[in-house]
Amino acid sequence: MSFINFPTREICCKIVYYGPGLGGKTANVQHIFDRTAEGSKGRLISLKTESDRTLFFDFLPIDLGKISGFTTRLQLYTVPGQVHYRASRRLILRGVDGVVFVADSQPGRLDADAESMSDLEENLAEQGQPLESVPLVIQYNKRDLADAVPVAELRELLNPRRVPELEASAARGLGVFETLRAVGRLALTGIKLPRR
Repeated sequence: MSFINFPTREICCKIVYYGPGLGGKTANVQHIFDRTAEGSKGRLISLKTESDRTLFFDFLPIDLGKISGFTTRLQLYTVPGQVHYRASRRLILRGVDGVVFVADSQPGRLDADAESMSDLEENLAEQGQPLESVPLVIQYNKRDLADAVPVAELRELLNPRRVPELEASAARGLGVFETLRAVGRLALTGIKLPRR
Protein backbone atom coordinates (compact mmCIF):
# COMPACT_ATOMS: atom_id res chain seq x y z
CA MET A 1 0.00 0.00 0.00
CA SER A 2 1.28 3.46 -0.86
CA PHE A 3 2.96 5.33 1.95
CA ILE A 4 1.62 8.86 2.47
CA ASN A 5 3.73 11.16 4.63
CA PHE A 6 1.63 14.22 5.50
CA PRO A 7 4.36 16.25 7.27
CA THR A 8 6.67 16.04 4.22
CA ARG A 9 3.75 15.87 1.75
CA GLU A 10 5.13 12.80 -0.02
CA ILE A 11 3.51 9.76 -1.58
CA CYS A 12 5.74 6.71 -2.14
CA CYS A 13 4.63 3.85 -4.38
CA LYS A 14 6.52 0.57 -4.48
CA ILE A 15 6.78 -0.98 -7.94
CA VAL A 16 8.28 -4.47 -8.25
CA TYR A 17 9.67 -5.89 -11.50
CA TYR A 18 9.04 -9.63 -11.40
CA GLY A 19 9.83 -12.46 -13.81
CA PRO A 20 12.20 -15.29 -14.63
CA GLY A 21 15.96 -15.02 -14.24
CA LEU A 22 17.75 -13.14 -17.03
CA GLY A 23 14.41 -11.98 -18.42
CA GLY A 24 15.26 -8.27 -18.39
CA LYS A 25 14.09 -6.92 -15.03
CA THR A 26 17.41 -5.30 -14.15
CA ALA A 27 17.85 -4.09 -17.75
CA ASN A 28 14.56 -2.18 -17.38
CA VAL A 29 15.57 -0.49 -14.14
CA GLN A 30 19.09 0.23 -15.40
CA HIS A 31 17.70 1.91 -18.53
CA ILE A 32 15.32 4.03 -16.44
CA PHE A 33 18.20 5.04 -14.19
CA ASP A 34 20.47 5.92 -17.12
CA ARG A 35 17.81 8.07 -18.83
CA THR A 36 16.35 9.85 -15.79
CA ALA A 37 17.59 13.35 -14.93
CA GLU A 38 19.91 13.58 -11.92
CA GLY A 39 17.50 15.70 -9.86
CA SER A 40 14.66 13.21 -10.34
CA LYS A 41 16.33 10.02 -9.19
CA GLY A 42 18.11 8.59 -6.21
CA ARG A 43 21.00 6.18 -6.18
CA LEU A 44 20.67 2.87 -7.96
CA ILE A 45 21.46 0.20 -5.41
CA SER A 46 22.23 -3.11 -7.04
CA LEU A 47 23.39 -6.32 -5.42
CA LYS A 48 24.93 -8.79 -7.83
CA THR A 49 26.50 -12.21 -7.78
CA GLU A 50 29.85 -13.01 -9.41
CA SER A 51 28.04 -13.85 -12.65
CA ASP A 52 26.43 -10.37 -12.71
CA ARG A 53 22.91 -11.55 -11.89
CA THR A 54 20.87 -9.59 -9.37
CA LEU A 55 21.04 -11.38 -6.05
CA PHE A 56 18.35 -9.62 -4.06
CA PHE A 57 17.08 -6.42 -5.63
CA ASP A 58 17.71 -3.24 -7.50
CA PHE A 59 16.21 -0.16 -5.88
CA LEU A 60 15.71 3.19 -7.56
CA PRO A 61 13.50 6.01 -6.21
CA ILE A 62 12.14 8.29 -8.94
CA ASP A 63 10.47 11.65 -8.35
CA LEU A 64 7.34 12.07 -10.50
CA GLY A 65 6.50 15.61 -9.48
CA LYS A 66 3.40 16.68 -7.56
CA ILE A 67 -0.09 15.22 -7.31
CA SER A 68 -2.59 17.26 -5.27
CA GLY A 69 0.33 19.10 -3.68
CA PHE A 70 2.17 15.89 -2.73
CA THR A 71 5.58 14.97 -4.12
CA THR A 72 5.18 11.55 -5.71
CA ARG A 73 7.96 8.99 -5.79
CA LEU A 74 8.11 5.56 -7.34
CA GLN A 75 10.44 3.11 -5.67
CA LEU A 76 11.49 0.52 -8.22
CA TYR A 77 12.64 -2.93 -7.13
CA THR A 78 13.54 -6.06 -9.03
CA VAL A 79 13.44 -9.54 -7.61
CA PRO A 80 15.96 -12.30 -8.23
CA GLY A 81 14.52 -14.67 -10.81
CA GLN A 82 16.44 -17.75 -9.74
CA VAL A 83 14.20 -20.39 -8.16
CA HIS A 84 16.20 -20.72 -4.94
CA TYR A 85 15.58 -17.06 -3.99
CA ARG A 86 11.86 -17.52 -3.36
CA ALA A 87 12.03 -16.15 0.21
CA SER A 88 13.72 -12.99 -1.08
CA ARG A 89 11.03 -12.50 -3.71
CA ARG A 90 8.32 -12.86 -1.07
CA LEU A 91 10.02 -10.29 1.16
CA ILE A 92 10.46 -7.77 -1.66
CA LEU A 93 6.76 -8.07 -2.57
CA ARG A 94 5.65 -6.87 0.88
CA GLY A 95 3.71 -3.63 0.57
CA VAL A 96 3.81 -3.65 -3.24
CA ASP A 97 1.67 -1.05 -5.04
CA GLY A 98 2.21 -2.32 -8.58
CA VAL A 99 3.95 -5.15 -10.43
CA VAL A 100 5.62 -5.26 -13.83
CA PHE A 101 5.87 -8.87 -14.92
CA VAL A 102 8.79 -9.07 -17.36
CA ALA A 103 8.27 -12.09 -19.60
CA ASP A 104 11.16 -13.49 -21.64
CA SER A 105 10.02 -13.90 -25.27
CA GLN A 106 12.61 -16.55 -26.14
CA PRO A 107 11.05 -19.91 -27.12
CA GLY A 108 13.07 -21.85 -24.55
CA ARG A 109 11.86 -19.64 -21.70
CA LEU A 110 8.10 -20.24 -21.80
CA ASP A 111 8.18 -22.72 -18.91
CA ALA A 112 10.25 -20.28 -16.83
CA ASP A 113 7.77 -17.49 -17.64
CA ALA A 114 4.79 -19.63 -16.56
CA GLU A 115 6.58 -20.83 -13.42
CA SER A 116 7.48 -17.26 -12.46
CA MET A 117 3.89 -16.03 -12.95
CA SER A 118 2.64 -18.88 -10.77
CA ASP A 119 5.29 -17.99 -8.17
CA LEU A 120 4.13 -14.36 -8.19
CA GLU A 121 0.54 -15.41 -7.60
CA GLU A 122 1.52 -17.78 -4.77
CA ASN A 123 3.76 -15.24 -3.04
CA LEU A 124 1.08 -12.56 -3.14
CA ALA A 125 -1.56 -15.01 -1.87
CA GLU A 126 0.66 -15.91 1.09
CA GLN A 127 0.55 -12.22 2.03
CA GLY A 128 -3.22 -12.08 1.70
CA GLN A 129 -3.16 -10.23 -1.63
CA PRO A 130 -4.78 -11.99 -4.54
CA LEU A 131 -3.04 -11.22 -7.84
CA GLU A 132 -6.27 -9.59 -9.08
CA SER A 133 -6.01 -6.96 -6.34
CA VAL A 134 -2.55 -5.72 -7.38
CA PRO A 135 -2.03 -3.31 -10.29
CA LEU A 136 -0.23 -5.46 -12.88
CA VAL A 137 1.35 -4.73 -16.25
CA ILE A 138 2.91 -7.47 -18.37
CA GLN A 139 5.93 -6.61 -20.47
CA TYR A 140 6.83 -9.02 -23.27
CA ASN A 141 10.58 -8.43 -23.37
CA LYS A 142 13.19 -9.33 -26.00
CA ARG A 143 10.79 -8.65 -28.88
CA ASP A 144 13.79 -7.68 -31.02
CA LEU A 145 14.92 -11.32 -31.27
CA ALA A 146 14.25 -13.02 -34.60
CA ASP A 147 12.80 -16.14 -32.92
CA ALA A 148 10.65 -14.33 -30.35
CA VAL A 149 7.48 -16.24 -29.45
CA PRO A 150 4.38 -14.56 -30.96
CA VAL A 151 2.63 -12.20 -28.54
CA ALA A 152 -0.64 -14.12 -28.96
CA GLU A 153 1.04 -17.25 -27.57
CA LEU A 154 2.57 -15.34 -24.65
CA ARG A 155 -0.79 -13.69 -23.94
CA GLU A 156 -2.52 -17.08 -23.87
CA LEU A 157 0.06 -18.37 -21.39
CA LEU A 158 0.48 -15.34 -19.12
CA ASN A 159 -2.40 -12.92 -19.49
CA PRO A 160 -5.80 -14.65 -19.26
CA ARG A 161 -7.19 -11.61 -17.34
CA ARG A 162 -6.08 -9.25 -20.15
CA VAL A 163 -4.24 -6.78 -17.92
CA PRO A 164 -2.30 -4.03 -19.72
CA GLU A 165 0.56 -5.48 -21.76
CA LEU A 166 3.41 -3.99 -23.76
CA GLU A 167 6.14 -5.23 -26.07
CA ALA A 168 9.70 -4.23 -25.25
CA SER A 169 13.40 -4.70 -25.74
CA ALA A 170 14.82 -3.56 -22.42
CA ALA A 171 18.40 -4.00 -23.65
CA ARG A 172 17.66 -1.42 -26.36
CA GLY A 173 15.43 0.73 -24.17
CA LEU A 174 12.33 0.11 -26.28
CA GLY A 175 9.04 0.02 -24.35
CA VAL A 176 10.76 0.55 -20.98
CA PHE A 177 9.35 3.96 -20.08
CA GLU A 178 5.98 3.08 -21.61
CA THR A 179 5.82 0.11 -19.21
CA LEU A 180 6.79 2.29 -16.25
CA ARG A 181 4.15 4.88 -17.13
CA ALA A 182 1.48 2.16 -17.46
CA VAL A 183 2.18 0.61 -14.04
CA GLY A 184 2.64 4.03 -12.44
CA ARG A 185 -0.77 5.16 -13.65
CA LEU A 186 -2.41 2.00 -12.30
CA ALA A 187 -0.66 2.28 -8.93
CA LEU A 188 -1.43 5.98 -8.48
CA THR A 189 -5.07 5.63 -9.60
CA GLY A 190 -5.87 3.66 -6.46
CA ILE A 191 -4.50 6.29 -4.06
CA LYS A 192 -7.14 8.14 -2.11
CA LEU A 193 -5.83 11.08 -0.14
CA PRO A 194 -7.83 11.52 3.06
CA ARG A 195 -9.13 14.99 3.75
CA ARG A 196 -7.22 16.75 6.49
